[in-house]
Amino acid sequence: MEGPWHVEVASEDFARFARSLHEYEQAVLDVAVREVLAVEGQAICESEWGKALGRGLYEFRIRKSLDAILKLTGVVRTRGGRQPVLLRVFCAFERGRVVLLLGGYDKGKDPSGRRQQREISAARRVLADWKRQQRA
Repeated sequence: MEGPWHVEVASEDFARFARSLHEYEQAVLDVAVREVLAVEGQAICESEWGKALGRGLYEFRIRKSLDAILKLTGVVRTRGGRQPVLLRVFCAFERGRVVLLLGGYDKGKDPSGRRQQREISAARRVLADWKRQQRA
């Protein structure tokens, strides 16, 4: 994915999440990652788009429609869509301006705090595994 930050899918958890989404939600996810996360990187935490969760884990918050994201980023409208989504993507930032996509879920379908904590715990495990593999 293009941008000042290089985006890598660091786990099957994230890939499975992305595949589970409907086509429109996948388009929103793709545009948000490409046009916001890959451009802003860690600076997402200075806006409504992100939150630091501690110990190197971050939450990328997607809660806009495709049209709203395209308009906000100045991208020419290509697909369109006014239905807002509520997605959470868990990521980490590494040296060399790399964003690791660790996991995610559709918060609109399950807004419970219990689900949120389960997903955060899973993302922490994925990040720890990734770091172990890098040291090996």
